[in-house]
Amino acid sequence: MEITSLKNEKIKTIIKLKNKNKRDKYSLFLIEGYRELLRAYESNIEFDSLFVCEEFFLGTNEDVLIDKIKVKTKIFYLPKIIFEKISYRDRPDGLLAIAKKFTHKIEDIEKELKKTKNPLIVLLESIEKPGNLGTILRSCDAANVFCIIVADPKTDIFNPNVVRSSVGTLFTQKILELTNEEALGFLKRNKIKIISSTPNTEKIYTDIDLNMSLVICMGTEQLGLSEYWLKNSDQKIKIPMYGKADSLNVASAATILIYEAVRQRKLI
Repeated sequence: MEITSLKNEKIKTIIKLKNKNKRDKYSLFLIEGYRELLRAYESNIEFDSLFVCEEFFLGTNEDVLIDKIKVKTKIFYLPKIIFEKISYRDRPDGLLAIAKKFTHKIEDIEKELKKTKNPLIVLLESIEKPGNLGTILRSCDAANVFCIIVADPKTDIFNPNVVRSSVGTLFTQKILELTNEEALGFLKRNKIKIISSTPNTEKIYTDIDLNMSLVICMGTEQLGLSEYWLKNSDQKIKIPMYGKADSLNVASAATILIYEAVRQRKLI
């Protein structure tokens, strides 16, 4: 089916879904980009509709993906001028979908956790920037982290920029959105050692044993971890800073700590 007007109801819905309140109201969100859509499809994310503009295609694989998605999903073809209006990218690649929001059940994750040896978990407290959240999800996917806890969330995980910066790894990860209290209860209940990143300690991250069941806790971009997590930590660690800056970007710091845990587990 072709859409030729910006007044079409589907186009209006896409524009509305750029707003968190509307995403929550309709339980829908946007996925743009070939790689993101491919990972969503492979992760069995349920699509509502797919919007296509062939003029923006960058490769030769788009049609194969469209054929897979259209088995259960309505496809709409758009002219370039309309696709440019709905895209949130500077360089769109001609694919954008409305998808249904999803959640991971804590009971299912706990059941799997009990069968996993030395799980590596990452906790992100009140991360504010979608780009940072998405980048950390990408690092977690690369390191095969067991699950991610988004504690006291300040950023919607379905924000289009989280989807984009995660390059679709939002769909490959087990993610729990919990309050700080719920998150601590989950960790204590499952005997997970709590490792907190903070500049206010003498212990360097390479000097402790990370080859066990543990969670690496990262705090907000501006203030770091709250006192709640610092006082409930089993171990505080820092990344040494040798220049003028007193800290790294939270996504960079998280990646360094995650990969130190991976290194110690002899996975690389």
